[in-house]
Amino acid sequence: MWDETGQEYLDLYGGHAVISIGHCHPHYIDMMNRQLNKLGFYSNSVINPLQQQLAQRLGKACRYEDYSLFLVNSGAEANENAMKLASFYNGRTRILSLEKAFHGRTSLAVEVTANPKIIAPINANGHTTYLPLNDLDAWRRELEKSDVCACIIECIQGVGGIRMVSREFMQGLRKLCDETNTILICDEIQCGYGRSGRFFAHQWFDIKPDLITVAKGIGNGFPMSGVLIAPKFQPVYGQLGTTFGGNHLACTAALAVLDVMESEHLVENADKVGSYLIAELKKLVGNYHIVDVRGCGLMIGIELDIPYKEPRTRLIKEQHCFTGSSGTNVIRLLPPLCLSQEEAQQFIEKFKQVLS
Repeated sequence: MWDETGQEYLDLYGGHAVISIGHCHPHYIDMMNRQLNKLGFYSNSVINPLQQQLAQRLGKACRYEDYSLFLVNSGAEANENAMKLASFYNGRTRILSLEKAFHGRTSLAVEVTANPKIIAPINANGHTTYLPLNDLDAWRRELEKSDVCACIIECIQGVGGIRMVSREFMQGLRKLCDETNTILICDEIQCGYGRSGRFFAHQWFDIKPDLITVAKGIGNGFPMSGVLIAPKFQPVYGQLGTTFGGNHLACTAALAVLDVMESEHLVENADKVGSYLIAELKKLVGNYHIVDVRGCGLMIGIELDIPYKEPRTRLIKEQHCFTGSSGTNVIRLLPPLCLSQEEAQQFIEKFKQVLS
């Protein structure tokens, strides 16, 4: 990226994991321009064949060809509709969510977000029980009460500090949900769409959720999201609806993203370059104020023994490198999936400079 003076910046944050295929990819620009010259928008009162193309392409890319797809506009909307479907399915109203979870800022999405500062009194309706990460016994005790509508999980917590669920926990939770007729929702809004080195982060754990929510990287900056819906849910005409969801430009953006992800092998690149970056950063633990390095693929948290603010500011102003943060001590990396190994090494050198 470049600023108004022509200064170049290395982007290791991708606008909160939104930029999946890189800024201004020529194929993306060309497809968007061509679609805009045909038709920018029409409502879902008429069939949009681009939605059908996207559903088929996405199902094949992520190996969920038997799931349905409902398209909306933001991650919060995707989570709202997922929880709504879960409640329609089993008639229950209680949700189990992780401590330090972030699922959005609207109505029920904010209620399952573990941050009381952003939950307005009108949203505090008692639907949610927060439970510890990877404590399967705590989740079992709540699920055995048989009143839980759904469990909503980020397999890699983003805002929560790049904390990852364990295989034992996810497989155990899947089994408990099956036994109690509870819906398992995987929020793949930040950790999905190739970021972890698999198409979805939960695919590292050999489980299949009932509902999968996606957003951020799906449109490379064009507002779009979706819910992947297991065959156990029977579609009901008019039960869910949207004005802008799945519009022509949004679907074109998503199709362009899939084109580039496939042709440039970006999921594999996220695994390869992410593994390299994590391994190199782990060599620095104990030095440069680094106490821990966590993550998977190109979703990485670097925990410091000092607040992140000064080094992050120096990275921008002195080293011309964008990064993110979480909590008070974690530098968060969410670069475009096209990050090269050479660019990863550039970041390491810039990071060492500001922490020397």
